[in-house]
Amino acid sequence: MWVLLRGAYPLRILLPLRGVWMGRRGLPRSLVPGSSRRRYRKEALPALEIPVLPLTTTEIRQYLRAHGIPFQDGYSCLRAPSPFVGSSEPKDQTSAATSFSLFIDKTTGRFLCMTSLAEGSWEDFQASVEGRGDGAREGALLTEAPEAKDIEEIRRIWDRAIPLWELPDPEEAQLARMIFGLTKVTDETLRRFSVRYLRPARSLVFPWFSPRDLGLRGLKLLGAEGQGDGVHYVETTIPRPGAYHNLFGLPLISRRDVEVVLTSRELDSLALNQSTGLPTLALPRGTICLPPALLPYLEQFRRIVFWLGDDLRSWEAAKLFARKLNPKRCSLLREEVLGEISNVEQAAGVPWSRFPDLNRLLKGHRKGELTVFTGPTGSGKTTFISEYALDLCTQGVNTLWGSFEISNVRLARVMLTQFAMGRLEEQLDKYEEWADRFEDLPLYFMTFHGQQSIRSVIDTMQHAVYVYDVCHVVIDNLQFMMGHEQLSTDRIAAQDYIVGAFRKFATDNSCHVTLVIHPRKEDDDKELQTASIFGSAKASQEADNVLILQDRKLVTGPGKRYLQVSKNRFDGDVGVFPLEFNKNSLTFSIPPKSKARLKKIKDDNGLVAKKPSSGKKGAVPQNSET
Repeated sequence: MWVLLRGAYPLRILLPLRGVWMGRRGLPRSLVPGSSRRRYRKEALPALEIPVLPLTTTEIRQYLRAHGIPFQDGYSCLRAPSPFVGSSEPKDQTSAATSFSLFIDKTTGRFLCMTSLAEGSWEDFQASVEGRGDGAREGALLTEAPEAKDIEEIRRIWDRAIPLWELPDPEEAQLARMIFGLTKVTDETLRRFSVRYLRPARSLVFPWFSPRDLGLRGLKLLGAEGQGDGVHYVETTIPRPGAYHNLFGLPLISRRDVEVVLTSRELDSLALNQSTGLPTLALPRGTICLPPALLPYLEQFRRIVFWLGDDLRSWEAAKLFARKLNPKRCSLLREEVLGEISNVEQAAGVPWSRFPDLNRLLKGHRKGELTVFTGPTGSGKTTFISEYALDLCTQGVNTLWGSFEISNVRLARVMLTQFAMGRLEEQLDKYEEWADRFEDLPLYFMTFHGQQSIRSVIDTMQHAVYVYDVCHVVIDNLQFMMGHEQLSTDRIAAQDYIVGAFRKFATDNSCHVTLVIHPRKEDDDKELQTASIFGSAKASQEADNVLILQDRKLVTGPGKRYLQVSKNRFDGDVGVFPLEFNKNSLTFSIPPKSKARLKKIKDDNGLVAKKPSSGKKGAVPQNSET
């Protein structure tokens, strides 16, 4: 999903949402609906044309008190009587707690009424309280129901799926249990969780029931594919992932439950619930994201245990989710130091799939770091960094783009071309397929364009980290924030302040920030160095990584662009590797056809790198001290 952000609030979808998700192409033809119908998400209130100041919990409390609205303080939400419950809605007057059915997020102000399922932004709530939003009281803010086409498909798949124990062939049932690791899960457990099996697709079917009336709202299909000696699971959700907010197992939770185990997979929830007897819930998108819309359903629990996996990425996700849920009630199942020691390769970060030479130098993309990227004007900095970020985004790294120099539409077009590895104008029959797949990426854009203040940008980044679990922010580029800073007439001092703000944000939020900075004016016959970055030395000192896109004729060999890693705080490896731009796909990652490789370069100390051995391809490493 792509969401444009302005002033820390989502405004509108950049592209129309489509009625068909690309994941459904794996379903049998008889289960796939007809032609897709484009639809646009409705806005409860008109999109704001000016940035909105961030909201604080104190301001929410003051507003409720000023309007005489009683409220109760919770872990991540405030509870209040709901103005969206009509006279026809059933009300439980047995206790004050049950009548307080409106949950207001302490961080964003977004609300959810548990009784009517009405939801909206803080501005929507204010409009309803102050009588400016008559439509809200009449249900205009009710959670958007699945489209008729989705409902039809959901019902058709659900009706064709059957319980595992009703399969006519016992051997088929046993094979399915072995593939999905259900050999020890009883039929009673599968029955309580309403798990079914779709024979044509050879997939398990997990239902999403509405918490209001237990109506069927969606499905998740889990298929299995052989991958070497193991099994690779493939998930398909209806509706699309961005609208699939199912806490699997929620109908089995009672109001008296005070402890819950959160898992990243439905299969884990089944096994844990059966073996421990504890209430379990599976997150809809695993370790990728915990949508704030789900927080009200977790308010009743005094203790939350995370069971997300034994890898470092799962551990980091658990820490991020605990911030939203209030760390005081969250328990993690292993120690951070042990995770670092036992997962050395994972501690190196997420590797790039398109840039193996970059992996040899930086080892991976790590949270909490600051990367400074520079290059000559017109060398293709934005084009390269868009593919660099797209590579990570396709691997589940939630990414926020702040493009102040070129429009989001133009940037999205470039990234879509890079994603499809070719110009879709020349293959329009494949546009729908690639556009569907592109929309499902965890990719978000700021609506800022031109000069912006660092405060507005940081507020937007904070909002994106909380709401969308963003862990990579790209800022292109720093110079567009210089004019708004009135701290000093000295531009160098203003830049140092901005760099320090991004450094602090990356560390405090465990979020990687990639900052594009223009270089100083250099002679055309000179290669850029770390000292060529505009401003003082603070940018390179604060950065964990410094990348330079060189567009100069090399000392020997053909004149090609290449990427230089001049600083690597993680393990000190620096070096260069050649790039070749493909005009058709707008990518730098396609291996060059020529076998001519970079032979030698000079680092900032004037040392010449050794020639690579014959036949060895890839980056030319150097040693560096951090």
